[in-house]
Amino acid sequence: MGKKRRSILRNGILFAFIGSMLFFTFGCTTESNTSKETEIEIEEAKEGGELTVVRLSDATKLDPHFITDIPSANIVYQKVYETLVEPDKEMNIQPLLATEWKVIDDTTWEFSLKEGVTFHDGTPFDANAVKATFERLLDPETGSPQREKFAMINEVKVMDDYTVQLILDYPYAPLLSILASNEGSIMSPNALAENPEKLMEHPVGTGPFVFEEWKTGQEISLKKNENYWGKEPNIDRVVFKVVPEDATRLAMIETGEAHINDQVPVTEIERIEASDTMGLYRTEGLAVEYVGFNTKKQPLDDVRVRKAISHAIEREAIINGVYNNVGTLANAAMSPKVFGHSENVKPYDYDLNEAKKLLKEAGFENGLTLNLLTSDRKERINMAEVIQSQLKGIGVDVNIQVMEYGAYIDTIDKSDHDLFIGGWGNATGDGDYNQYNLFHTASQGPPGNHFYYSNPEVDEIIEAARRVTDDAKRQELYEQVMQMELADAVYIPIRNYEHMAVHSSNVSDFWINAANYLMIDDVIIK
Repeated sequence: MGKKRRSILRNGILFAFIGSMLFFTFGCTTESNTSKETEIEIEEAKEGGELTVVRLSDATKLDPHFITDIPSANIVYQKVYETLVEPDKEMNIQPLLATEWKVIDDTTWEFSLKEGVTFHDGTPFDANAVKATFERLLDPETGSPQREKFAMINEVKVMDDYTVQLILDYPYAPLLSILASNEGSIMSPNALAENPEKLMEHPVGTGPFVFEEWKTGQEISLKKNENYWGKEPNIDRVVFKVVPEDATRLAMIETGEAHINDQVPVTEIERIEASDTMGLYRTEGLAVEYVGFNTKKQPLDDVRVRKAISHAIEREAIINGVYNNVGTLANAAMSPKVFGHSENVKPYDYDLNEAKKLLKEAGFENGLTLNLLTSDRKERINMAEVIQSQLKGIGVDVNIQVMEYGAYIDTIDKSDHDLFIGGWGNATGDGDYNQYNLFHTASQGPPGNHFYYSNPEVDEIIEAARRVTDDAKRQELYEQVMQMELADAVYIPIRNYEHMAVHSSNVSDFWINAANYLMIDDVIIK
């Protein structure tokens, strides 16, 4: 990954649930050079330049304790902010701001911290910074939607300036993976003390890039951190530009006006692959896409109605017709690349007769009308139209509501929806990130449970899976609970993501990790 800080895990701490997963990442490569003159030319090309990334939507907020969507997290994750540990290209956990760690006992983890690191505002990074970050996150008064993800942390204990202990309420197998996620970003204690609200639009971390400016609805710019503790980025600056039109974004890449577009219309794959000025990057991801039900809202609070709709949607037609076979058919709200996934979990078959029968039992023999909410991404609008057409076959009239991404997030956060097309980008590679955030009662709303689903038995199993350290037992629990969620018809699984980016031919050495974060430390602009 091109940083001096890479090293192997200390103390032999390699969790089988991470090690057993296979992630396939197809990296961008540069041509090999034999002549010294060519090497000098390439070396010169590595230095400086401004990277332009074009995106469909603006960020919603830039405070990791309040970010709940990947597009916003992508601006700051491992760019402005850093974490104690981080995943490498194979999703194995590596040291970052923590140089090593050890498990004192099942509920006590001790981290040794890197010395000589400063935040962008000049504040020293030390154990007190770690304590300030996590105490702010865990304080109920903060109101962070990410709090429950770290609820197992009872105390952050400063042992000395560069040693900190996390004292847990119970053993938690995926601790390192959650610390490596955007939610685990370490923030300037000075910024937290002086004006924490300002962090929503002005992040202050230790990363290789320093926040520069946010022109709302237009662009966010970062500049190279000249005082970075590790290997400085090759580029001087990166600008994330908001360009809502798919065709315009692609044209900007094709002409070289922009360098990377990490939201590629699937209808343009053939054009991109045939182009001399564009390249296509593809990698399997951890994310899933689904149609979700607001289980609190009538008539979707009736499981028979949810089951009827589940039987009436032909999922294969969506993969083939809408997504051009990009990604694979999902069987659950957990990707096969995530620990805890099981092929034994089965969604509802396409069966119009059964769907009509269930609607009749629920008292809707003469049909009903529902709203289907989607963000303004082209493929999701197309999917909504296919679903609208399919549900007509059982007498369900669907009104499609298309919203800009920020408004879409705000709407589902407030439960102002019936049906919705959603996606969940797992940031850790562990099933707890899916299960607790999507289905636990405590996660209703902004943390991720936009189904507003509550099942005490499901909650108990999810909590039990958090505490079990035996991988085989955790696997059994996740299989059991996923089947229960489908039995309750909480959602309809559609697609396991394949992440794609189109890039200008004059840029190389970026990559996208399995959680769909764009990594730009080593980017070269020729």
